[in-house]
Amino acid sequence: MPAHDLSIQLYTLREHIAEDLPSTLERVADIGYTQVEPYSFVARADEYAQALAKNNLSAPTAHAPLLSSDFDEVFAAASKLGISTVIDPFIPAEHWQDAESIRATAQKLNEASRRGAEYGIKVGYHNHDWEISSKINSTTALEYFASLLDPEVVLEIDTYWVAVGGADVLQLLEALAPRVIALHIKDGPKSKNHKEQVPVGSGSMPIDQIIQATQGMLHVVELDDFAGDIFQAVSASRAYLVAEKN
Repeated sequence: MPAHDLSIQLYTLREHIAEDLPSTLERVADIGYTQVEPYSFVARADEYAQALAKNNLSAPTAHAPLLSSDFDEVFAAASKLGISTVIDPFIPAEHWQDAESIRATAQKLNEASRRGAEYGIKVGYHNHDWEISSKINSTTALEYFASLLDPEVVLEIDTYWVAVGGADVLQLLEALAPRVIALHIKDGPKSKNHKEQVPVGSGSMPIDQIIQATQGMLHVVELDDFAGDIFQAVSASRAYLVAEKN
């Protein structure tokens, strides 16, 4: 995979980010990543701006709880950091169990998208497993949700949580195209136990097939948790993906 198609979700390194953001981003750059996906960046926008510039890192995407935040505050911070797509990473499972709740969430995200457009910023959503396991009219709640979104709203598909939710990753990606612009790439035994996640390429996910089917998209490495050294895990993940021949 070309290095410019690769990023890392900084939530993976949240304990280190909390202690020392500049040093953590320096280690990320030393590993070889050139792009990162910040989370909760609004309060630390100035610190992020300095660390990104110092380490020649860019942040094409970022996570922020858009639907529970002030839109203008989020988009102003995103503009400062050169972020072109802001993705809401988490809407709790209870909001995905019925059509009415999903329609309400879609309406809010569409509103966020229209506000983001004023800043030249796109808006998206990132799934977990419950948007997949929940069904609306015989389809996944995520697909029903996607059918309600304005054309400008994008999706970042967490491939691992799709598998945990019981869907075929490749089939779902095809069904949701061309709205999908980025993926979370993670590996493990397809369980809900975060500690069981492993470096990309060393678990049971069909990583090679996913990469082959999504060339040109942004592939974001993430581990929700890890039992070993997290920097070794993100380094091994990058090495595997960069070596992947398509």
